[in-house]
Amino acid sequence: MGTESFDGREKRHVDYPIANILNMMGKASRPNVDSSGKCMILCHTPKKDHLKKLLYDPLPIESHLDHYLHDHLNSEIVTKTIGNMQDAVDYITWTLLYRRFAKNPNYYNLQGTSNNELSEHLSEMVETVVGDLEESKCCQISEETGELTPLNLGMISAYYYIQYTTIELIASSVSAKTKTRGILEILSAASEFSDLSIRQGEERALKIIARNLFHKLPANCEFHDPNTKALILLQSHFSRKNLSTDMRLDQKEILGQAVTLIQAIVDVISSNGWLKPALAAMELSQMVLQGLWNKDHPLMQIPHFNKEIIQRCEAHDGEEPIESVVDILTLEDDVREDLLRLPQEKMADVAVFCNNYPSVDVTFEVIDPDEVTAGDPVQILVKLEREIDEDDEEEDLSQLGTVLAPLYPKEKKEGWWVVVGDVQKNSLLSLKRVGLQLNQKVMLEFIAPEEPGDYDLTLFCMSDSYLGCDQEYEVNLSVAAADDDSDEDGDTDSSDDEEGESNPLIHSGNGGGILYNL
Repeated sequence: MGTESFDGREKRHVDYPIANILNMMGKASRPNVDSSGKCMILCHTPKKDHLKKLLYDPLPIESHLDHYLHDHLNSEIVTKTIGNMQDAVDYITWTLLYRRFAKNPNYYNLQGTSNNELSEHLSEMVETVVGDLEESKCCQISEETGELTPLNLGMISAYYYIQYTTIELIASSVSAKTKTRGILEILSAASEFSDLSIRQGEERALKIIARNLFHKLPANCEFHDPNTKALILLQSHFSRKNLSTDMRLDQKEILGQAVTLIQAIVDVISSNGWLKPALAAMELSQMVLQGLWNKDHPLMQIPHFNKEIIQRCEAHDGEEPIESVVDILTLEDDVREDLLRLPQEKMADVAVFCNNYPSVDVTFEVIDPDEVTAGDPVQILVKLEREIDEDDEEEDLSQLGTVLAPLYPKEKKEGWWVVVGDVQKNSLLSLKRVGLQLNQKVMLEFIAPEEPGDYDLTLFCMSDSYLGCDQEYEVNLSVAAADDDSDEDGDTDSSDDEEGESNPLIHSGNGGGILYNL
């Protein structure tokens, strides 16, 4: 009751922002239906006159660009709209922020409104922002020319629309030994979750939930911290715990942003060339979509499946064990009904999920495998083809690849990461993420090792949406010693003679998935 809400971070009640009150008042009538509406505000008597003045008098529209200028300038630097400090100053002069400087200087902490004072304030603001971006390794300033050059972290931040502080945190936190638990903690610490509200009494509720989490919280966690709440709600999602209505709404907000953040984490890890942390982050994406831990049984993804059904499937004495979603489809109808023991409406949900579960043929080919020399580029052509029934070919192809994830709050298309790396050395050599409807080709490129010899690489096709449909294949690569300059002509002639007899390495397999270019 009233015009206040509890702020868990400040541990006190704070007034609603006047913009929020105006927004709520706007809900008093239905657009294009009602000609008028009534709104009643219940408040403390001393606040009545203050609220009346704020509501009846027009409010000036102020710019908040200065609060988000880091991410804004970073995006413009990446797109080459801003190439130096002067470009940044000129860019701001075309914004509402610059217009409001002269109209309401006190609001923006300006000492005056003269041209010199405005110019000095703008220059100082740009220098501070660009300095912060350079410190976070999002851009680089040339000492000689003053030119601004975007760096890899800045490009990732702009591509995924995430805050520069988040990308800085990811880059400084991940390492070659980071596992799923560490990536989960990094994800929950993102700046995007710092605005989560901590309501009155939620600290106690979060402490109760935290007692039974799969992973214990870090020792320095504080329950009034929104990022701690994000970590607790993510773990509750994977464990499928029941939550209050307000916490479930917060959980949906977290899940809606989590997939994009995980994709950025994968890109940062791949930039460092670490294989195992990248695979762990990809598994975390599957966990977010399906609301399961990566150690849970893949059959738990299927709607209405529980531990009792899983136990009956594991105890089934058939020709083949029931280990994956595809195995459910291969069962006889009477055997399936006996194992699941579900009513017809729930069996229909099971059938829809199983029929939409991705089944993709994967083939790959090492281009000119007999001509790979140390330090030379290596190309691997990967082909993906979705297996569909003949009856489904007549249906709308636009619906292919839509993820069935009842616990995920948004609609999503399947995605696949195609990765090649050396598992023993924890080295990621090449990665691409692509989309797939019926078929797709992906060319992976990387530089051959400097030392000649035989290398056992691994090709991974990792789904970003489903558990249990990842694929991996061995890639045997023979690297010859680099040729001397004096022998280049002779080697070229011999390779031309043998070109018609080359027999590239070709492998194939079955699985599931989808893909987007990085």
